[in-house]
Amino acid sequence: MKIDIFVDLMSLVKRNRDGSYATRAARREVLAQVAHDLKDMGFRTLPATGLKPKHVAALVERWKTSGIAVGTMKNRMSHVRWWAEKVGKQNCIPLTNAELGIGRRRYVTNISKALVLTSGDLEKITDERLRCSIELQQAFGLRREECLKFQAGYALAGLTADVVREIQLKPTWCKGGRARAIPITDEHQRAVLARAAAFCGNGSMIPKDLKYVDQLRRYVSAVQKAGMSKLHGLRHEYAQRRYQQLTGWPAPATGGPVSARLTQQQRVVDRAARLQVSAELGHNREEITAVYLGR
Repeated sequence: MKIDIFVDLMSLVKRNRDGSYATRAARREVLAQVAHDLKDMGFRTLPATGLKPKHVAALVERWKTSGIAVGTMKNRMSHVRWWAEKVGKQNCIPLTNAELGIGRRRYVTNISKALVLTSGDLEKITDERLRCSIELQQAFGLRREECLKFQAGYALAGLTADVVREIQLKPTWCKGGRARAIPITDEHQRAVLARAAAFCGNGSMIPKDLKYVDQLRRYVSAVQKAGMSKLHGLRHEYAQRRYQQLTGWPAPATGGPVSARLTQQQRVVDRAARLQVSAELGHNREEITAVYLGR
């Protein structure tokens, strides 16, 4: 039977189910794109076990020519490395991305990617439980997995929404297993928490008869039907809002002063705010805040 690289790669993905649901979904999506790229370059009948350095080099060159962002190329290479490992071809790929000519990721753009959802936007999500999960995303800058796995009983430490001063996120909800606390700074957040607590009861924002992967599928479908995309922009909006609360001035990405224009005293405030925002978003690096806030 004639080999098709797309079919062969998708079979490899299906046979090897290591990683979380989200990781497997991302792997399938990226390797499907890789397969299409290889087919376009004339490697249609390449078997998954036939990966060679020339194929990797061709992919990287294609991505560079297409203007693919450094971060995207690095992400794609992580999945190509997974493929190579599964077929015993690790030696086909250099140990570092730099050896492939993939440079360092450039974080600073000073272009806001913030997303603000109006009440009208939210009403397009007809499932009230899913709508509340998205409200949690917007109010606290949560990741998608965090807003779905959210347990009000744990997050509020047994307190009610009108008196609690911060929410606690469980390690199992968070990327990298990094637990964190997020302060409550306005009444809107308390209103969202009260609604979430009513949905959760003794459980989570996932209905008791469903698993996380089921609710994730429902979430993705509901967001698509509502004509929304890139809800990660809600985290950008949260970061920019918190930065202004902490510093008293807008972030560079929203027209505020760039770092070079700050006084020495303002730079101290700026750094402290960035570290705080980074912690609230679940990161452990100050430099990553440039993605959300600019520099």
